[in-house]
Amino acid sequence: MFQIAEMDDETNLDPAIRAVGRGAVSNRVGRFEAVDRSVVDDGWARQEDEQILRTEVRFERPRSLITYNRSPDLPFDRSINPYRGCEHGCVYCFARPTHAYLGFSPGLDFETRLIARPDAALVLEQELRNRRYKPRPIAIGTNTDPYQPIEKEHEIMRECLLVLRDFNHPVAIVTKGTLIERDLDILGPMGQAGLARVGVSVTTLDARLSRLLEPRAPAPKRRLAMIRALTEAGVPVRVMSSPVIPGLTDAELEAILQAGAEAGADAASWIMLRLPREVSPLFQEWLARHYPGRAGKVMRLVRDMHDSKDYDPEWGRRLRGTGPYAALVARRFEAAARRLGLDEAQPALRCDLFEVPLSEGDQPSLFA
Repeated sequence: MFQIAEMDDETNLDPAIRAVGRGAVSNRVGRFEAVDRSVVDDGWARQEDEQILRTEVRFERPRSLITYNRSPDLPFDRSINPYRGCEHGCVYCFARPTHAYLGFSPGLDFETRLIARPDAALVLEQELRNRRYKPRPIAIGTNTDPYQPIEKEHEIMRECLLVLRDFNHPVAIVTKGTLIERDLDILGPMGQAGLARVGVSVTTLDARLSRLLEPRAPAPKRRLAMIRALTEAGVPVRVMSSPVIPGLTDAELEAILQAGAEAGADAASWIMLRLPREVSPLFQEWLARHYPGRAGKVMRLVRDMHDSKDYDPEWGRRLRGTGPYAALVARRFEAAARRLGLDEAQPALRCDLFEVPLSEGDQPSLFA
């Protein structure tokens, strides 16, 4: 259920203005929409500061929070999402098509028209109290970033972490957001107890490229400092070279792993660029605007890994691709991870500590 705030119709603004400070270049129609989003000149001049898209937040009251999956590609079978959409604005984000289900564009809407779920922690607690619930690690941040900028105001992620802490429930977090440092008072003890670990995504070490790819995400150096802060607090951290963008960031693979290891990461992973559904035309628009000279090479390499297609959704191929180029990147990663001591699997998170705390008004057992 949504609480919808009144919003201005900004779909007809000049694309060059609308995209300032955002990742997507356009607000392409989602696959479920029948709306014409073409630009129309109404003859009225507008001030530039009135034409920049503002972030707007709507609210959803979820009936359930934990989402289950059976994908053999993923190391977890359940996840939660405090937010829908992501203000970081990463143009390559594979989660953009999920916004189409809400009737929004996977383009600029995905990073400006966000959904917050303020009752998430309450719903999570109810699900964990279910007598049939069996604990296994919950993943957070695998779709949209729980530490995107709006978390500073809404604190939904922190509230969910407090619930997980109270239940001694294991959690694995993926983020680019340095706001995670605010929650070290929770994550530090959980990490030391084997209940929490974090993956930090570092796409590039080039600050200019990062600003274009991920306009509202923290700078690369700041993310490395975040890795250091987490590890010093006792939280195991995996540096994620994700995504590897052929012909654009692939040359940095070894340097990213080196920087992550020096910051204290004890493991590493990588994922190839994924361009499902509406992401492909959005990414190609971005390439044409910012790197026109490389666009042909980038897309040629992408298609070489997916049987001449922009994306192959098949399990076992969608995260890494196939063919000589994909195999070369895999070998480079394996060699660098081995050299840096990042090739060992992280210890499994503990599920044996899970315990349902007493509810308000409950009486402790006389036989406990």
